[in-house]
Amino acid sequence: MPVRTPDPDPEELPDEPRLPSDLGASGIGAVPGGSSNPGWLSEFELESVRRRLPMLYVEAVPVRTDGVGQVTDVGILLRSTSMGDLKRTIVSGRVRYGETVRDALFRHLENDLGPMAFPLLPPQPTPFTVAEYFPIPGVTAFHDDRQHAVSLAFVVPVTGTCEPRQDALEVTWMPPEEAASDTLAAEMEGGRGSLIRMALASVGALR
Repeated sequence: MPVRTPDPDPEELPDEPRLPSDLGASGIGAVPGGSSNPGWLSEFELESVRRRLPMLYVEAVPVRTDGVGQVTDVGILLRSTSMGDLKRTIVSGRVRYGETVRDALFRHLENDLGPMAFPLLPPQPTPFTVAEYFPIPGVTAFHDDRQHAVSLAFVVPVTGTCEPRQDALEVTWMPPEEAASDTLAAEMEGGRGSLIRMALASVGALR
């Protein structure tokens, strides 16, 4: 089964940057099959962009911390695909045209974990790594059969109540050792088991 970089749900699909004129977009008027806002891409245009340009994503590893800031639990999402399959993953999604990385990160955290998750985001979040997803397996540890995607990955503490919504069915909180295990890595899509380990190592949560 191919693995993919998660995208927003259908409500968000029109919220994509329109193609520059040299890639064939009209630049004005309604988007066929999409939003009437000329700043967004239709699904057809998005597919065309993916064949020509890297796509920018943000990804977040949600964590809970104790009183001294040590990671005690890692939040892993369970998603349902359009084919009805279940997969383990993390918070992830595209950055919109004109949107700051921080705003994109907050939006996807709220979309996946609910408005009461209360993520702690600094004014200028710094990624713990930049992950590159290629459509050809083996180029890097990460794979997405649709596209070349560049992802800024963050560890984000959350302090509130998480109520997954949209295509996120549930969030499972587990200790760092379990989140970094080979067992979980085998269930993660696109090589994200490696990303979880890198995230935990970046905050000193792996022994």
